[in-house]
Amino acid sequence: MRLLIQRAARANVAIEGETCASIGKGLVVLLGFGNNDTAAPIPKLARKLAELRIFEDAAGKMNLSALEVQAELLVISQFTLYADCRRGRRPDFISALEPKQAEILYDSFVEELRCTGLKVRTGRFSAYMQVSLVNDGPVTIMLDSDQL
Repeated sequence: MRLLIQRAARANVAIEGETCASIGKGLVVLLGFGNNDTAAPIPKLARKLAELRIFEDAAGKMNLSALEVQAELLVISQFTLYADCRRGRRPDFISALEPKQAEILYDSFVEELRCTGLKVRTGRFSAYMQVSLVNDGPVTIMLDSDQL
């Protein structure tokens, strides 16, 4: 399971030109699943995301979590996080989890985040989406369940 986390001043996602979700100060989370992923690490990763100290305190240091600043989250499914570009010029997505299974894990992750009390918005699983954000910092962090 891979999460690409971007701290945002604001963000939104549109499908077919219509905004379906938006957030203010918070995090945009691109979430992808690999062939070997299961639901087991979801609680740990959701808690890690909610408690990751990547918001600035009064001294300007990254010392506050999403929970502490009541950040909003925009979680977007992103199978391309499992792109393999080692051979040729076209990415290979063979390592990405099959969509039906990935959607179940995606929904579980979103629900786990909502249980933290954070405001969580989403795109639509497997839809063609346009995500807009103002990256705050910029701050971009990758979490991988294989590395936790």
